[in-house]
Amino acid sequence: MEHLKIDTGDTAWMIIATALVMLMTIPGLALFYGGLSKRKDTLNTIAISFVTFCIVSVLWVIYGYTFAFGNDISGIIGSPAKIFLAGVGVNSISEAAKTIPEYIFIVYQLTFAAITVSLASGAYIERMKFSAWLFFSILWMTFAYVPVAHWVWGGGFLAKLGALDFAGGTVVHINAGIAALVGALILGKRREPSLIPNNLTMVVTGAGLLWFGWFGFNAGSALAANGLAGAAFINTNTATAIAAVAWMFTEWIRSKKPTVLGLASGAVAGLVAITPAAGFVNITGALIIGIAAGIVSFMSVAVLKPKLGYDDTLDAFGIHGVAGTLGAILTGVFADPSINEAGKGLLYGNPGQLWTQIIAVGVTIVYTAVVTAVIFMIIKAFVGLRVDVEEEIEGLDESQHGERAYNL
Repeated sequence: MEHLKIDTGDTAWMIIATALVMLMTIPGLALFYGGLSKRKDTLNTIAISFVTFCIVSVLWVIYGYTFAFGNDISGIIGSPAKIFLAGVGVNSISEAAKTIPEYIFIVYQLTFAAITVSLASGAYIERMKFSAWLFFSILWMTFAYVPVAHWVWGGGFLAKLGALDFAGGTVVHINAGIAALVGALILGKRREPSLIPNNLTMVVTGAGLLWFGWFGFNAGSALAANGLAGAAFINTNTATAIAAVAWMFTEWIRSKKPTVLGLASGAVAGLVAITPAAGFVNITGALIIGIAAGIVSFMSVAVLKPKLGYDDTLDAFGIHGVAGTLGAILTGVFADPSINEAGKGLLYGNPGQLWTQIIAVGVTIVYTAVVTAVIFMIIKAFVGLRVDVEEEIEGLDESQHGERAYNL
């Protein structure tokens, strides 16, 4: 790899970006989800995000990285050559990130895998056994996240098809969102299915940390300290801000009051929707994607969910699945070659890109739905999925961990 050379500026930025994405899971998502859950389930909800980061951190360096980013095998999976990071040294550089040490790229991608698995838990909390979650996190990372990551980012068949996903519309948000919906349907409804956040201050703090960390998620996906990272950074902030405002006004019109929870939820919807497009669209595209994300995600949560009757506890599907799909498809419309020559969308004379995006979205939805259902059936057969009725009523903090988040 004589043509590849480590750049200290790019390396410094990517170390920071990696730390920012780690911050998104713990404490960002842990606080966001923990504040949204019932008081008696807060600690369990936080524990799920925490333990998931631990589990994925270990599995990723053992085999996740090599199967996701190893040399492509038939467009389906990566080569096992780097199991236990075999052959990776302090001077190694991966083909995917040509100016940073491979160790940094490995950890950067690890943080993406960890938050993707954690995101799905938002649909399962307040009724899923902690032991069942542990098995789910292992199996789902292995058989859902790793293959899709390879297909899109590791040189697999969707990458060869030309699918655009700058930082995780298909790989992260549709993947996690569909897993959330399928798992929620299999688990069934909670005995107390209302969503009354126990701590909105914690929710807003978590949302703020997610927004902050997301700059590492999206701008870091340029894999260099350059103008493309700058475009992804400003697109991310703009789409997030306008999505929060769009959700707020939509809710205000429909429900007569603008809630703080709505502002935080709208911001997350904007973050999700701009993720696949961040390094491909201009500021106009970012604004349109953000507005659409705020309105459509609100309607999915406030109208679609009650109408269909599924119990997605914290709206992981309603926000991540819906906004991720929206963002992935609109990337095919607004991708501007003056921002990134790798992407040219419908508005710039390439209608085929929109169709490619739809194919990538469809493949991800179908594959993830099937794999998640199979994983749930396997777990149900071996350890069971749901806590007992008495344990659910008591709360999962006490029944699963013998602890309480609040000793009052």
